[in-house]
Amino acid sequence: MSHPLFDLSGRVALVTGAGGGFGGAISKGFAEAGADLLITDINAETLRATEEKVRPIGHRVAPAVGDITDPQSIRAIFERLDQEYGRIDVLVTCAGPAWTTKPEDLSLDDLERTLKSLGIGKFYCCQEAGRRMLAQGRGSIINIGSIAGVTALGRGHIAYGMGMAAIVEMTRELSTEWSGRGVRANVILPAQVPNDNNKLNERMRVDPILRATFLRGIPMGRLGRSEDIVGPAIFLASDASSWVTGIVLPMDGGNLAKNAGGSHPGMPGETANL
Repeated sequence: MSHPLFDLSGRVALVTGAGGGFGGAISKGFAEAGADLLITDINAETLRATEEKVRPIGHRVAPAVGDITDPQSIRAIFERLDQEYGRIDVLVTCAGPAWTTKPEDLSLDDLERTLKSLGIGKFYCCQEAGRRMLAQGRGSIINIGSIAGVTALGRGHIAYGMGMAAIVEMTRELSTEWSGRGVRANVILPAQVPNDNNKLNERMRVDPILRATFLRGIPMGRLGRSEDIVGPAIFLASDASSWVTGIVLPMDGGNLAKNAGGSHPGMPGETANL
């Protein structure tokens, strides 16, 4: 029997990027916890796949194809939300494409597109949700960021890191402005979680050393799975976190806790005495 503090029955959640690994896992987890959903993604095919996984659980789910880099599309998504449910209790922002290029080669156009996607697009989703939540005096915003928002990854991730850092600070500002009016805002920072969207599996096939590079920084000894984000997301969406706001929650197998010069048992290539 689950604890009632984690029950999302009667709540409406909007999940962006619901066709992706994190968005799909969170959508299914929220439905299992009792929530009704509006799920959105730019890819109609992957969105449909998520809908097919969620609908048999038995709660309402409404799909809406949309592009969170386009303000007009975001407005249309929230208009659909108003028509379907007339309220929003939880927003999860998963979507956000980015471009990876060495700093000396990064074009301003690619930088602008990345910042628009990760910063402006997510902000506008939060603003639209926040206005509705403030009017009803209650709500939870969960932004999905990355450990790249608080530490450097290298490998051409400068635009990505700048965008993710914006998400972290945006979340802190929203929490400061809105939590006293009933709207909490938190951000989850995943580390390396291979899925079809971020193409990590493909990159590790091309560069076999990359997996060991990742694992040298993860004391838990494995890469992440999309399902790892479900528990933290349900916690932040539910009454279990009713006095939790403005937090930056790593979901990283211990990555951020470990010093770059540190060692851990089972670390690939480690020869020093432990």
